[in-house]
Amino acid sequence: MTNTIRPRGAPIIPSRTALLIIDVQKGTAAREEDGNPYFYSLTNDVVVPNLVALRDAARAAGMEVIYTVIQSLTADGRDLCLDYKLTGFHFPPGSEAAQMVDALAPGPDEIVLPKTSSSVFNSTMLDYLLRNMGKDAVIVGGFLTDQCIDHAIRDGADRGYEMICAVDCCGTQTPARHEAALAAFSGYCRQVRSAELIAEMGGGGGEGGR
Repeated sequence: MTNTIRPRGAPIIPSRTALLIIDVQKGTAAREEDGNPYFYSLTNDVVVPNLVALRDAARAAGMEVIYTVIQSLTADGRDLCLDYKLTGFHFPPGSEAAQMVDALAPGPDEIVLPKTSSSVFNSTMLDYLLRNMGKDAVIVGGFLTDQCIDHAIRDGADRGYEMICAVDCCGTQTPARHEAALAAFSGYCRQVRSAELIAEMGGGGGEGGR
């Protein structure tokens, strides 16, 4: 970790940056039968394609790509945080629901962290891993903007990381909730579209930024 304080809008430095993809998994992915056409379209037509483009550019730039999935450590979910127990977010180890969606399947040497609370910093060893790998900046995308993304941004900033929200790579059930969340945590991160991040990685505009 460096002691140099960079301005919030400074371009990323790939060697010091990790891409964190949060909870884009089969058990929570929007389905057409869920009755929310906005969130279904956002997930499949915007967020996942943009994350794929961003992930591919990060890989090409030699960046660390890390995934989280909501997954219990026990078969009965007794280790989950209270909120997840009340919400019914219990996906046992090895279950299909705990796997990333096919388009974002992790590579053979990419880290997948099972988490048992909204905050990836509270219920996984992410902080320890980032420091071991010399990463002091984290690009965040995934679901939900006003829940797990929000928590990751704030907690990462409090731990001294340069947090970056790829605004077109995350979403929640309504546009109003998404925009309200971005406004609420704007003071903790840089907010930028994926096409700009891909360009900073050296990959040009790509398909990001839809």
